[in-house]
Amino acid sequence: MKIEDEIQQKEFSSPMQKTVINIIFTANWLNLKFSQALKHYDLSLPQYNVLRILRGQKGCPATVNSITERMLDKSSNASRLVDKLKAKGLVDRRECPNDRRAVDILITDKGLILLKELDKEILHFDEKLQKLEPDEMRAVNEILDKLRQNDTDIEKSEDVIKVSNKEVTGVV
Repeated sequence: MKIEDEIQQKEFSSPMQKTVINIIFTANWLNLKFSQALKHYDLSLPQYNVLRILRGQKGCPATVNSITERMLDKSSNASRLVDKLKAKGLVDRRECPNDRRAVDILITDKGLILLKELDKEILHFDEKLQKLEPDEMRAVNEILDKLRQNDTDIEKSEDVIKVSNKEVTGVV
C-alpha cells in the first residue's frame, strides 16, 4: 500500500518530506511486525538485539557500554535490558577480573538455545515479508547507508539546519 493511503495524506510538501515520512512509517511497521513475532517468546526487540550482540561475541564477554554502542536503538537502556535478561536466565553478569568497576556480560546456554529457536522463527518472518528482489534489497541498503553517511554534515544551530553548505530555515 502506498504511503499516501497508509496515512491518508494526498500531498507532501516535498519529495524529501515524503521520503522521510515513508522511512519512519516503514521502520515503525517493521518494528511492530518484528515485536509481534518476539511476543510469543516474552522478548522485546531491544532484548533480542542484546542477545544477538552477545551471541556475536562468540563466548567473549561484553560490557554494557559496548552493548550500548552496538544497539540498533541507541536510546535503549542496555543496563536495564541486561537486568531483565539476567532475571530470565538468558545472560550472566560477572565482575571483570581486570577492572572491578566493570561488569562483563555473557550469554548463557539458555540464551543461545532461545536464539537458535528464534533463528527459525525470524527466517519464517523474513520469508513472509520478502517482497523485494535481491537487487532491490541491495539498492535499498545502499540508499539507507547513504542517508546516514553524512550524519556529521548536519549541524543544528539555533533554528537553522545546515546540510552540506545549504541552509534550510524553519522550526527545529
